[in-house]
Amino acid sequence: MPQPHRPTRPALPARPARPSQRAPRPGGAGGPRTGGPRPADRPRWGVRLAAGLSVVVLGSGALGHAVMTGLDTGIQRVDPFKDMKNRPQAGHGVNFLLVGTDGRDKITAEQRREYRLGGAPCHCTDTVMLVHLSADRTRASVVSLPRDSYAELPAHVDGSSGKQHGAHPVKLNAAYAEGGPHLTVRTVENMTRVKIDHYLEVDFTSFMKTVDAMGGVEICTAKTMHDPNTGLDLLPGTHRLSGGQSLQYVRSRHVDGASDLGRMQRQQRFVAALIKQATGGGVLLNPVKFKEVSSTLLGSVRADKGFGSEQMLALGQAMRDFTPSSSEFASVPVGNPSFPVKGIGSTVKWDQGKAAKLFEALRNDRPLAPAPAPGKPVRRQQAVPVDVAPQQVRVQVENGTRIDGLGTRVDSALRATGFDTTRAPGNGASRDVKRTVITYDPRWDRSARTVSTALPGSELRAVPGQGRTVVVIAGADYRKVVAVRPEDPQHGEFGVVTGDQVVCGK
Repeated sequence: MPQPHRPTRPALPARPARPSQRAPRPGGAGGPRTGGPRPADRPRWGVRLAAGLSVVVLGSGALGHAVMTGLDTGIQRVDPFKDMKNRPQAGHGVNFLLVGTDGRDKITAEQRREYRLGGAPCHCTDTVMLVHLSADRTRASVVSLPRDSYAELPAHVDGSSGKQHGAHPVKLNAAYAEGGPHLTVRTVENMTRVKIDHYLEVDFTSFMKTVDAMGGVEICTAKTMHDPNTGLDLLPGTHRLSGGQSLQYVRSRHVDGASDLGRMQRQQRFVAALIKQATGGGVLLNPVKFKEVSSTLLGSVRADKGFGSEQMLALGQAMRDFTPSSSEFASVPVGNPSFPVKGIGSTVKWDQGKAAKLFEALRNDRPLAPAPAPGKPVRRQQAVPVDVAPQQVRVQVENGTRIDGLGTRVDSALRATGFDTTRAPGNGASRDVKRTVITYDPRWDRSARTVSTALPGSELRAVPGQGRTVVVIAGADYRKVVAVRPEDPQHGEFGVVTGDQVVCGK
C-alpha cells in the first residue's frame, strides 16, 4: 500500500488484524474526518468539508486506484509547510487542519437571494478545525477552533500587500487574510503545539453541491429553528436537508441565545449525520454515486502537496469499519468569550490550562471522551433528542386512574430515563383520566415539552403559577416512557460528544 510521500509526515503503524478480518492493514496517509463549528455569521462549511472528504476517502478502498487517480487531478495545490522552522514534534496518528474560506464570490445571484448570502466575501477563514486520526485508525477527534479566537501572529510578510509585519495580536481568522495557508498553519501550530500533517481547504459553495449529490442529509432538532438572517426555518422533528438548507443550518447563529456556541454544536451534529450517511453504504458502496460525490467535492479542494489519491486510498481501506461512534467532537475550552483587545475588539480567549490538556491528548493519541466506568459496559441507547436535559426537569407523578400502582410505574420509568422525579407519586383529583395530562407553568414550557416527548400522546395544559415542577397525571392510555436525551450531550472536561450521540435515531 502506498505511503505518504511527504518526508516530514510520520508513517502510521499497521493496524492489528482482527479474527474476522484479513491481514493487518498497511499504513498510509491519513484522511480527513469531520467536524464542526465556528463563530460569525459566515458559513461553517469547513465542517462539511471534513465529512464530505471522509466520503471520498472512505469510498476509495472499494473503487481502487483507477477512480482515485482521476479524481486527484481536481485538487488545487498549496504549500503551507514551505520553509517552516521550529515546528512541534510529531506525535502519533495524523493531524489535519481543515479550513473553510468564505467563497461567496462564486455563487449565483439566485443562490445569494435564496440562502441570504449577501455582502462581500472576506477572503478569510470562516471555519478552522483540527482533526486527529488515531494511529490505529479507529477514532477521529475533531476540535473546533473559534474563528474569533485571540491569536498572536508570528512575524511574516503580508500575503496581499507584501509588507513585512512583526508579531502582533489578531483574531484567528485574520491569519489567512494576512498570510494565507502558510501563516494559518504556523499560527495554529504555535497555539496548539500540535504538528499539522495535512492542510485541506474548501469553500462553502462546493459543499451545497456535495450534499445534494449525496441525496441530502438527515438532521433532527428538538426545537423550532428560525433565523431570519440565514432563512433557516425548521419545526421540531427529523428533516432531510438539501445542500442549500444544510448551509443555512450550519451558518445560523440566531436561533437561540447560544450564538456561536450553539452554531458550533449544530455543525457537530451535521458532521456526525454526514458521516453516518457516508459510512452507511449508500455512497461508499455505489461506484457511480461515489464518483459523483467525490468529484463534486474535489473540484474545489485545496490541499498540501503530500495529500493525494494514494493517501485517500490508503485511508479509505484503513477506515472501512468507521461509524458515527468512531468520531468525537469538542471545542477548545474558553476562558473568556469576550476578551477585549485594543484595535481588534472582542475576542475569544482560550482557557490555557484546559486547552493545553486537550492538545496534549491529541499529541499523545488519546481519546477526548471520558472512559466508561470500570466494569460498566458502554450503552448506546437510541433516544429522542430534547431541548432540555431530563436531569434538569423536576416531575411530580399522579395516578389519574383506578389502576393500582400506575403512578409508581410512571415515576420509576421517568426516573430511569433521567428525569428528576419526586419519588412520591400520589393520586390525582380525578380517577377517570383517559389521556395522560401534563400540567406546567408557562415559564417552564421547554421543560414540559421534554416531558411530553417522553410520554407520546399526552396532553399539555398550561397552569400559570404552578412553579418549576411539571405534573404528570397518568391516564388509562399510558403504555411506556420513551427514552430522551439532551440535544447536545457533552461529557467530560472538554465537553465532548461522540457522533452516535447526536445523529438521528433509527
